[in-house]
Amino acid sequence: MSQTVLLAAFEPFNGEALNPSWEAIKTLQGYTAIPGLRIACQPLPCVFERALQVLEHALAALRPSVVIVVGQAGGRPDITLERVAINLDDAPMVDNAGQQPIDTPVIDGAPAAYFTTLPVKAIAQALHENGIPASLSYSAGSYVCNHVFYGLMHVLRHRPRVRAGFVHVPYTPAQAAYYPGAPSMATTQVADAMVITVKAALDDLQHLPLPTGASH
Repeated sequence: MSQTVLLAAFEPFNGEALNPSWEAIKTLQGYTAIPGLRIACQPLPCVFERALQVLEHALAALRPSVVIVVGQAGGRPDITLERVAINLDDAPMVDNAGQQPIDTPVIDGAPAAYFTTLPVKAIAQALHENGIPASLSYSAGSYVCNHVFYGLMHVLRHRPRVRAGFVHVPYTPAQAAYYPGAPSMATTQVADAMVITVKAALDDLQHLPLPTGASH
């Protein structure tokens, strides 16, 4: 039986000319190198409510077995696998529609947080084995990325068979040229990392008991 993996990523925001998440993800549209697997790629607006609406529409249309949303985290040096989404919008800047929610819940009355259902430790190990820098993160921020991550996990809360989560990626080298000293990663390597992430999400049945927690 064939499976569908939904990869979603954002448009540029905050004056950037591109978003490394979508630059990498769009190259995987129609990827066929994994037998029995179809990868569908969905661009998302960097707009709080609208981004989640677009993602929910794609979920309903495609009924994927794995969903991975990817976003930009300028300043981070590696592929960052997010572990937890919080029920809080506290935007440090306006979104692409000029909205800037402050101290408001993503969803009224919903739980304080949701954890990813991706096997993030197994994914990190697979990335390391392929020479790609990766780490686990315990904060997806409080901007549109976290908003979509939280909303996704809320929508899927009663669908445990669907694995889902969020991954942050660094600037592209072209972006980093405008921020002296900022780390970057080539689009091709990010795309390779996402293929490895998809394979690990499909193959691994459990989170590996690896000591990757943070002490501060």
